[in-house]
Amino acid sequence: MHTHSLAAYVDCLDRGDLAGVGDLMLSSAAKLQAAGADFLICPDNTIHQAMDWVRPHSPLPWLHIAEVVAAEASARGFRRVGLTGTRWLVESDVYPTALRRYGITCVIPQPHERARIGAIILSELVNGIFDPASVALFQTVISRLKDDERCDAVVLGCTEIPLIINEANASLPTLDSTRLLARAALARAVAS
Repeated sequence: MHTHSLAAYVDCLDRGDLAGVGDLMLSSAAKLQAAGADFLICPDNTIHQAMDWVRPHSPLPWLHIAEVVAAEASARGFRRVGLTGTRWLVESDVYPTALRRYGITCVIPQPHERARIGAIILSELVNGIFDPASVALFQTVISRLKDDERCDAVVLGCTEIPLIINEANASLPTLDSTRLLARAALARAVAS
């Protein structure tokens, strides 16, 4: 396992510097290759925006988190999926592209919802703060995605979201991107 600081990635994301994000990812890839890894994963959904640049330059193959989630959504028969995550992720093509390959529509929260969700992730969840009002906001957004947008599932597109949202407290079936990627990585590792 190797990662650079979240702050280094956020600096690049704030500048719109996906090549900088990719360089950080490739730096980790080189270290992991030297340590003997066979393939790579990244549980951070947001930085997958750089994956199209990273993959051709990477010394090892990567499992793509959105591709894993899209395959699961398809296997479970979902056709219209809501997406929660950081504003960088939700406003990117990472999930729409992966889901579109399976004929699945990706629906994103409204701008004010995206802003609030992003603030909760970066100011609360990454710091281990689990405010009941923030849980309620996520639940409200997910319910709106279900009722107003006719979504039949929701992607928990941030490593920290499953700390407060899951199948038991969401009004839609959840696709926990981190857990799905971990399972895919384990399956690939034992198959090697």
